[in-house]
Amino acid sequence: MEVERGESMVDIAARVWNHRWKIDPIVRSLIDTDFYKLLMCQSVFRNRPETRVTFSLINRTTGIRLADLVDEAELREQLDHVRSLSLTRGESTWLRGNTFYGKRQMFRPDFMEWFENLRLPPYHLDRRDGQYELTFEGPWPEVMLWEIPALAVLMELRSRAVLERMGRFELEILYARAMTKLWEKITRLRSLDKLRIADFGTRRRHSFLWQDWAVQAMIEGLGAKFTGTSNCLIAMRRDIEAIGTNAHELPMVYAALARSDAELARAPYQVLADWHEEHDGNLRIILPDTFGTEGFLAHAPDWLASWTGIRIDSGDPVAGAETAIRWWISRGEDPRTKLVIFSDGLDVAKIEELQARFQDRCKVSFGWGTLLTNDFRGLAPDDALAPFSLVCKAVSADGRPTVKLSDNPNKAMGPADQIARYKRVFGVGAQTPLEVTV
Repeated sequence: MEVERGESMVDIAARVWNHRWKIDPIVRSLIDTDFYKLLMCQSVFRNRPETRVTFSLINRTTGIRLADLVDEAELREQLDHVRSLSLTRGESTWLRGNTFYGKRQMFRPDFMEWFENLRLPPYHLDRRDGQYELTFEGPWPEVMLWEIPALAVLMELRSRAVLERMGRFELEILYARAMTKLWEKITRLRSLDKLRIADFGTRRRHSFLWQDWAVQAMIEGLGAKFTGTSNCLIAMRRDIEAIGTNAHELPMVYAALARSDAELARAPYQVLADWHEEHDGNLRIILPDTFGTEGFLAHAPDWLASWTGIRIDSGDPVAGAETAIRWWISRGEDPRTKLVIFSDGLDVAKIEELQARFQDRCKVSFGWGTLLTNDFRGLAPDDALAPFSLVCKAVSADGRPTVKLSDNPNKAMGPADQIARYKRVFGVGAQTPLEVTV
């Protein structure tokens, strides 16, 4: 079943042209997902297993009318296929026995027994104003695992809808140009001496085959500078590191469950207190921007300053890193021993700029997402394959709405009255809107 690193390369253009999609389900495994989802799922399974959540698809790029592009029957077929998946024996063995972040048996036996028997819960699909309304409801540990497959399905079905209009030679040229474009990026990045970069592109990839190709290109082109992939299935098949820690979902749900403003203010730190009990080393990475980075760090307990690093995922990345460095200094920590992970809307020029600015002031790493695994900008007629901003977020927990403020107000989500309340509780003032590319 596993694909070895020495195996011959898949001819993606030929696979597309031959219309052999029946042997290419978009999501082909429950571990065709991001590593952080499994880490968070284990934490939720331990700490909040009874919480009931609703996740919903949100298309921030409203000009792309998915319901007009993607056939509903095909969408249902792909989603139904995801619901049929369960862990294979090989996948279970890998999760139970592999070393992740230097730790063996990262996943506890009780969690693995639950995961081995899991089938994803039902979905609800509707159409409105040219968009799909796709929601998932149920116990948090089950529902949260729909996020990445749901995004991967919609993104790839949109790609397929465009590709179906192309001829054989047009497809050959399209993929040749896309490969050349990516390889030129890798060649530029190769010159950065202290570079550490990982693939974070599962959720908005062009396709599974393309993400796998991109990872192989990074392995060959960057060598040790490429630190791994967030995609568990590709990490297993290519025998590389699975990369990821935690995401906004945890503080959003914990905060929604708070029964008072005082509990709300404590919620983001309770998330990390629970995480602190389970993980150490490079898994202790703070994601501070869910309700505003400045306020989060200003009120953070001292024990958080000892954590390994911070991930910058919204707002101006330079400002975010400078804020982190000032905070570490104010808490008596040496920033040169700390890790800053940049992961928002990255492409080569931004990576080069951030590496040059911060490489001597802290440890720097990059999680390269959509513009690694889905940069087909300018390659198709009418730019019909350009990436767009699609997310699948927890929108309620135990019947209470969730909120995300972000350091970029264009990424904020939640009811207006609750956004106003959260801004008051977390002391978030004026923010600078930034374009959301992907």
